[in-house]
Amino acid sequence: MNSPLSAERSDTAAAGSSRLALLALSVAAFAIGTTEFVIMGLLPEVASDLHVSIPSAGLLVSGYALGVAAGAPLLAALTARMERRNALLLLLGLFILGNALCAVAPNYGVLMVARVVAAFCHGSFFGIGAVVASHVVPKGQAARAIALMFTGLTLANVLGVPFGTFLGQWAGWRSTFMAVTGLGVVAAIAVWRLVPSLPDLPSPHMKRELGVLRQPQVLLALLMTVLGFGGVFTVFTYIAPILQQVSHVSVGATGWVLILFGVGTTIGNMLGGRLADWRLMPSLVGVLVVLSVIMLAFAWTMHNTIAAIVTVFVWGIAAFATVPPLQMRVVQQASEGPHLASTLNIAAFNLGNAIGAFIGGSMIGMGLGLPSVSVAGAVVALLGLLVTLASAALERRRSSSVAACAVGA
Repeated sequence: MNSPLSAERSDTAAAGSSRLALLALSVAAFAIGTTEFVIMGLLPEVASDLHVSIPSAGLLVSGYALGVAAGAPLLAALTARMERRNALLLLLGLFILGNALCAVAPNYGVLMVARVVAAFCHGSFFGIGAVVASHVVPKGQAARAIALMFTGLTLANVLGVPFGTFLGQWAGWRSTFMAVTGLGVVAAIAVWRLVPSLPDLPSPHMKRELGVLRQPQVLLALLMTVLGFGGVFTVFTYIAPILQQVSHVSVGATGWVLILFGVGTTIGNMLGGRLADWRLMPSLVGVLVVLSVIMLAFAWTMHNTIAAIVTVFVWGIAAFATVPPLQMRVVQQASEGPHLASTLNIAAFNLGNAIGAFIGGSMIGMGLGLPSVSVAGAVVALLGLLVTLASAALERRRSSSVAACAVGA
């Protein structure tokens, strides 16, 4: 018979094992988030070295985002029957390969292909990682476990992007991708050693998962993500040239402003989660209104260094306050098949990134100037707001119809 002391030791060991598994997943999330976002801080260096324009360099953001959008459903299907840890290791292998190619890319075309390869792991990794995180902890702690894994993605904005920008400005942009490749190797080893095998975890039922995509509210929720977050990347893709050329922030200080933005995103992520738990749709509407107003104001505040820095911080809060409610809305509406819908919503975030980067680059290419990029971002976010309002109206109408039928019965 086990003694209370031995049982306590067993529980402590299990808790320690769970924390290490979550730490491994967080390190991987940090690496993936860093490689996605760091290119924004290095656009001037990449454009100069590869002899392309800033808008062309900005399309590297679109390439990555489209890689996520295409790779998420494809790899979700290909890895559906794989044991989860093995699937995570396969995805991290793609991540390492893609970033290693980025570091040695001889020209713009190869760099674009390498970014797409690195991006293929993104959506499926977070989809599978969330499932694994929820199963390595005791019952009742799943939400906290998933939040802890996604902390790695948030910290990428606070630490990974600014310090990756510093490294790229000091030792060349390729050195940043070399560092991220090394971080990917560390993450893969950590996942291999610390994440337990979960052979009994049931595979998603793909027919049921695909079936939810026929529901109008699920499609509207995905479109809300594309447009609501797409406005953020219309501006954020070109944040380095905006700060350096319009706000007169020095090259060396750009990284510090990005740290401040990262702090804002961390606050916004926590705030958005609390708001979504309180009242989901009203909170999402309010956040999108605030986000649109801030980006519209940034077209003017970017001309003053102090005002620009303050706006970037507040903008970071509003931008990432959209993330939890947008993710929750999709999962809520796709309750019969949440795995694929959740993965596709991550793809939707990145499709929004791609569209935003393209729109911002088009504004610059037409000679409208960098301030016009911020106005365009506000317009895209407002389109997301309109879709959100339409979704809420459709939901109210359906609820009224159901209530009327119940009364009639």
